[in-house]
Amino acid sequence: MTAAASDPAPSGFLARRRLGLRVWWTMLVICLEERLVYRGDFVLGTLMRFLPIVTQVFLWTAVFGATSSGSIAGYSRNDIVAYYLLTMVSRAFSSMPGLASGIARSIRDGSIKKYLVQPVDYVGYLLAARIAHKLVYYAVATLPFAGVFLFCRDYFPPIPDWTTLGAFTLSLVLSFLLGFFMEATLGMLGFWFLEVSSIVFAYMLVQYMLSGHMFPLDMLRDIPTGVAGVSVADVVRFLPFEYTAYFPAAVWLGKVQGAELVRSLLVEAAWVGVMIVACRIAWWRGTRRYSAFGG
Repeated sequence: MTAAASDPAPSGFLARRRLGLRVWWTMLVICLEERLVYRGDFVLGTLMRFLPIVTQVFLWTAVFGATSSGSIAGYSRNDIVAYYLLTMVSRAFSSMPGLASGIARSIRDGSIKKYLVQPVDYVGYLLAARIAHKLVYYAVATLPFAGVFLFCRDYFPPIPDWTTLGAFTLSLVLSFLLGFFMEATLGMLGFWFLEVSSIVFAYMLVQYMLSGHMFPLDMLRDIPTGVAGVSVADVVRFLPFEYTAYFPAAVWLGKVQGAELVRSLLVEAAWVGVMIVACRIAWWRGTRRYSAFGG
């Protein structure tokens, strides 16, 4: 028996996995190159997103100046400003501008059909494109973020310990996956509805309010629902939206600790799993009833 014959041939499963990883890596590189084509426009758009920071700092300074209390829902003025800056980081990970509407548009105009005949996983391609977008975004935004955080350093408490930093980083990664699969699933409603722009707008409005991007969700604890012992905050906590903005910021500020922190991370991971399954089911069922036109 020759040496070549004695070497076990790789299994078909492993060969397919390696091929799939090479294809995905190629898609990621191509998407990075696409993002870097219009560098000036991308840089300008990224920097313009920092302008609302000044407005929010002035707004919350005025709110606390108009109240006799030094804190609101356990947040001081410094906490609120720090919270808002941290939610900007969270939203930079979890927001997926144009994803749902882009999927629905591809379904409507028929351009999605090329992914049905080529050996490319559409969801995997979209994920690679979003990872590329985030990599380029943070390559541009890291320096402005660092400058803003340095300028506003007096608003922040001391840097948390390594365990909290690790939990914060994990929550950001999970928020990216959660935001991606939620919006991808929403976009695939285009298989059933000709126009989904109103649905996407309603989702964005609800998500913006209930994610904690406008204000900390702790402020909803004193608002009753009509059910004894249940506040609006308790209801909102059953939804996945808080993990896209509020939760990572609350982890950094020490609002979620110990067993509650572990439980919340597990819940966030569970929501990611649920949305991955929902996205795959929507894609599988949608493509089986789809008739392509145009493109």
